[in-house]
Amino acid sequence: MKTFYLETFGCQMNAHDSEKVVGTLVGQGYEQVDEPAAAELVLYNTCSIRDKAEQKVFHRLQQFKREGGRGKVIGLLGCVAQQEGEKIFERAPFVNLVCGSASYNRFSELLVQIENGARRVTGLSLDTQDTFETPLTRRDNPNRAFLTIIEGCDKACSYCVVPFTRGPERSRTSQSVLREARELADMGYTEIQLLGQNVNSYRDPSAAGLNFAQLLNKVGQVPGIRRVRFTTSHPRDFTKDIIDAIDENPVLCNHVHLPVQSGSNSTLSRMQRLYTRDEYLRRIEWMKKSSRNIAITTDIIVGFPGETEAEFAETLALIDEVEYESMFSFKYSPRPNTAAVKMDDSLDETEKSRRLTIVQEKQRAIQIRRNAELIGSREEVMIEGFNKNTLQWIGRTSQHRTLNFTALEDASLKVGEYRHVLVTRSGPNSLVGELA
Repeated sequence: MKTFYLETFGCQMNAHDSEKVVGTLVGQGYEQVDEPAAAELVLYNTCSIRDKAEQKVFHRLQQFKREGGRGKVIGLLGCVAQQEGEKIFERAPFVNLVCGSASYNRFSELLVQIENGARRVTGLSLDTQDTFETPLTRRDNPNRAFLTIIEGCDKACSYCVVPFTRGPERSRTSQSVLREARELADMGYTEIQLLGQNVNSYRDPSAAGLNFAQLLNKVGQVPGIRRVRFTTSHPRDFTKDIIDAIDENPVLCNHVHLPVQSGSNSTLSRMQRLYTRDEYLRRIEWMKKSSRNIAITTDIIVGFPGETEAEFAETLALIDEVEYESMFSFKYSPRPNTAAVKMDDSLDETEKSRRLTIVQEKQRAIQIRRNAELIGSREEVMIEGFNKNTLQWIGRTSQHRTLNFTALEDASLKVGEYRHVLVTRSGPNSLVGELA
């Protein structure tokens, strides 16, 4: 049997893309193996959102070549593949396959070309109305499933490569989304996560004409589904009816990831984010006034070109005002094809690192305080696994918090079950409790 190895870098969209690629490969008679050395076909699904992620991929390629990768078929998939295209063959001439995410529905054709002896094969067209669905998807989690509802991005954030690597926005019909949601429920999945580069920019192309909030509500009404999540939202398209839907339907998780990137209007303008600080905070106010306790998470970029100390201070003030449950924070990284590349990036790495440390220390203190507020509460978790080292079960709450807990040996717990846990302790990144 033909064998393959696949390593995934980057976001949940990439993770789900890899599930599609794996499904295609298994359908073609391939068997997945755990080590690249044991594979005939070695694939890396790449992320180009930051320079560090991109460099890590090329380092992995060179490392694999040094360790005896000759004689194998090597493929680079995803955002770096789309961004660099055939230039990858110049940088890494031992690579045989370069394929962007828009071509995954043609992946079986590309495999046939490789199997027939083609030395170099590419799938790089973005000229498609498809939302990159594939006939077969191999799900990696038996209880939680990703479901892509929109691909690409029509925004033009000055630092972001997504419009160049994923193409323009293309939404699936609401009928196809709801059909897949029902199929997942019939297969035993109880949690669905709706995905899109800007998931709340969804616009139903069918006659039904649903907006994102309406689709979200309908997915939350599918029998058998107990939790629905969504990521990632763009503040410009984040409307009040999304919060109304969360308020009205307890199946919709009370967690919203709403990237702000900066708390400064002038920085947001240079970033071309299409909203102001006040407009962003108005959306935060909707969530704070919700009848449910909505956990809010975000992304922050420090050291964007031209960011002054005063602008940085505005970001710190916004973090204090919102008090996020958690945060992804990064140093600005120039990316090819973006408008920000031409801006004066005068801050050195030492200063960017200093600012990042300040943000992360501030956020850590907030998380310690916010998590401690939950001690004594009862939280419903979906059980995700068991840690043999700590003898604790691993659960996740509707707010997307990790809650590690103990239970009596005769509790008969299973992964995928929903149980209530009493929170007894907390830390900066997780909660600890006992089965209630």
